[in-house]
Amino acid sequence: MHLLLILALAVLYPAVHILNGWLFDFATINDHISLVYLPAFLRLFNLLVLGPIYGTLTTMLGGLLLLAKFEEPLMLGLFNIMSSCAGPLFAMLSFRYYFKRRVQLTSLTDLSILTLVYCIANSLIHHITWLMLDGTKVFDVQHAMSMFVGDLLGALLGAYLMKAVLDFLEKKGITL
Repeated sequence: MHLLLILALAVLYPAVHILNGWLFDFATINDHISLVYLPAFLRLFNLLVLGPIYGTLTTMLGGLLLLAKFEEPLMLGLFNIMSSCAGPLFAMLSFRYYFKRRVQLTSLTDLSILTLVYCIANSLIHHITWLMLDGTKVFDVQHAMSMFVGDLLGALLGAYLMKAVLDFLEKKGITL
């Protein structure tokens, strides 16, 4: 069952990425930055549901499936996948280190802190990676802020959509 969940979430990741590009085309800044980015929610969701190891593996597999969509050098694609995995992992491990406990999934405060740290870390990690790979000496603060906003809005929208689906299922008598 665990393997099926990993594979399902890995396939869901590129599907949501493509759907996000279609739904929020108006908010797209470039191939890697959107002002609303729903897969940001999935990156955190994978870790919260599957734990740091399997959650990271799931995001990595999803990223590998997504590689075919981008026409960019393989090295850049692999670094983007590693950056996408590093942001939520950094946030979760930082939370555990600072608070000396795991994230409580029922705590809005815990989830808010985790989401904010993740969005900041993800944007910084991606932009520092691009800065190192591109060879330019300029850190694009505007694009970094745009990625932060997109990840934050995507994570919040994803969480609200998940809550709405769970509430709907509960009203229908289905409990998970």
